Formats: sequence, structure tokens, C-alpha cells
Amino acid sequence: MDNIIIRVKDFSIVPGTRKKDEGKNAHSGEEFREDYLIPKFKEAIKDKKKLTVNLDGTIGYGTSWLEEVFGGLARNFGKNQVNSILEFISEEEPYLIDDIKHYIEHAEKNN
Repeated sequence: MDNIIIRVKDFSIVPGTRKKDEGKNAHSGEEFREDYLIPKFKEAIKDKKKLTVNLDGTIGYGTSWLEEVFGGLARNFGKNQVNSILEFISEEEPYLIDDIKHYIEHAEKNN
């Protein structure tokens, strides 16, 4: 069974702000999560597959962008489901995986 793969660099090589309203063409974490990640995440759930997020090929990530994407996903779907579906590739900056796992683990569920 093949994983579904999403490459952040296909969204933008310059991940930007946390929220969409922080500027036109901001390449925000909110936009990535809502428009790119969540549809693939739902597909992975439906097809009982893993979703691999490849973080390589960008110029870097702000902590607010990462928290908005992955903490936001955990707030919407729950950290257990997110942890059971997502896998990561980061050859260029392997420490990002631990950072992301921290954001997922410490995300507060939306009420």
C-alpha cells in the first residue's frame, strides 16, 4: 500500500505567515493546512493510508507556520488521529520532525 505524499515545496518554497489575513501571497500555514493538507489528510483516512509530508526543498520554516499547520491539524482532528496518519521526510533539517511532533502533542483541541 503506497503512502500519499505531499511536498511543501509544491505549495511554496517560501512558507510564510501563520494566517491568511497577514498579507496577499503570504503562503500562510493556514492556507497550506486548509487548502492542501486537510484534503490529502481526509483522503488518507478514507483510503486507510499514511500521508507523508516532505518538508525538503524550501528555504526554511517559521515556528508559527509549523504550529499553525500541524498544531492546527491536531486541533481539528485530534492528536491521536494525526499521529496515526502523518509521517514526515526532512533530510535537510531533520530536527523539524521533532518540532512538529511537539506542536501536535501540545495542540489544544478546539471546543
